[in-house]
Amino acid sequence: MSIDADHINYLVYRYLQESGFQHSSFTFGQESGIVRMKVAQIKIPPGSLIASLQRALNYSQAEVNLTETGRPADLDDLEAIDALTLIESAQPDVCDARRAELRARLQNKTTPAGLEIPKRAITTLAGHEDDVCVCAWNPRFNLIASGSTDSTARIWSLDGPDSKVLRHQAPDGQVASSDVTTLEWKKDGMLLATGFADGTGRIWTKDGNLKWTLTGHQGPVFSLKWNTKGDLLVTSSVDHTAIVWDTGNGQLIQQFKFHIRPCLDVDWCSNESFATCSQDMAIYVCTVGVQDPIKRFGTPAEGPRDADSMEAANGGHTDEVNAIKWDAEGKYLASCSDDCTAKIWSLELSAPLHTVTHENKVYTLKWGPTPRPGSRMKLMLASASFDHLTKIWDALEGTCLFTLAGHTNAVYTVDFSPDGQYLASGSFDKQVLIWSTQSGKLERTYKGESGIYEVCWDRDGKRIAGAVASKDKADAGKKGAGTVVVIDFEP
Repeated sequence: MSIDADHINYLVYRYLQESGFQHSSFTFGQESGIVRMKVAQIKIPPGSLIASLQRALNYSQAEVNLTETGRPADLDDLEAIDALTLIESAQPDVCDARRAELRARLQNKTTPAGLEIPKRAITTLAGHEDDVCVCAWNPRFNLIASGSTDSTARIWSLDGPDSKVLRHQAPDGQVASSDVTTLEWKKDGMLLATGFADGTGRIWTKDGNLKWTLTGHQGPVFSLKWNTKGDLLVTSSVDHTAIVWDTGNGQLIQQFKFHIRPCLDVDWCSNESFATCSQDMAIYVCTVGVQDPIKRFGTPAEGPRDADSMEAANGGHTDEVNAIKWDAEGKYLASCSDDCTAKIWSLELSAPLHTVTHENKVYTLKWGPTPRPGSRMKLMLASASFDHLTKIWDALEGTCLFTLAGHTNAVYTVDFSPDGQYLASGSFDKQVLIWSTQSGKLERTYKGESGIYEVCWDRDGKRIAGAVASKDKADAGKKGAGTVVVIDFEP
């Protein structure tokens, strides 16, 4: 059964008539032209508008109450939640919140008690004056780097209470206001690169001394990555470009101007080649020293286009691409998008190997470690979505191994433990959840005082660091302060 605008207009017209609003019904009928259309000749029983709307609301309510498996949630949960109103049924955010509430209740019913990480296993690193948006463990030393919207990055030593404050300085030497948007350690742990919203990048020593300032972008830096050798750094920016830098002298080597909208992420597949993704829906693979891209995945947006025909043409994304990641061997590229999908690509093909889906925007993704020869472990890919779910995929088969339902808000971050046995997820529901990748079961939980922007494991797989947003800044009129939380993990 289908209903179009004319049918709806006629139902409204009849409703006004039946309710005694003769002037309103006459005016509506003339302005809409409904009285002159064929639909006005259909015999419709009194009260049809109310009956049709009630039926639509019932369908909407039933859809919201379905669990991830497509089956209805517990009746006790359904009875505890008020029915949707007409306005709410047309608001996706309300429906998403309702689904999250149901999932949380079901999760609480099935989650064994005693999974909460004890307070003695939690260390809070305080010092930032605003949201902490990014964090990263040093790959060799007992250090954590964090970046904040307070215009500073910090290097924390877990062997002592003090931290090194890396302040953003304007050209005249004055402290300037510019969010730290991204950071990453060099593979040997000796240098740290940071990106700022003012379009600059910086390279620091592990002791917190500024080595180079990278100036070349005309807009905020969104992402940066070291190549494995450590002699090159690539940055991406809202100015639509990516830049490769010589980390030995801080000089610009090459600027890549292929995208027509902000370049959101970059990642190396070798010491010379990397991929970029953008709001323009396209992904390019570039090589340093080569003028043109060596590969393009998807069709770039160049104005209004038919999304179905674009996707049918090459399987590309139909909305902005939020993040990209190469697997450890540089063989497969994963991408995720606002089009509610993640895709797995190979340089040997133009169409994706696999396309996997969520119910809402897919914000980020991570690869699991490469399985050892003879190992029964699969090559895994984790995707995190605004649908409050994390999914673990068999990357080679394109099948879902586990759907991890436990968060009640958008999932912003995921990270595999070094051995691939566990996955940590963080959300703005203030939780870090730790899952078994072998069973899909929830192993440990942490509930903080504010949203989680990022989680990352240390090199030994024994600790998790989390970048935590500010507390409620309206509370008592005080400015909020984000923190870095360190979780000692015991299986």
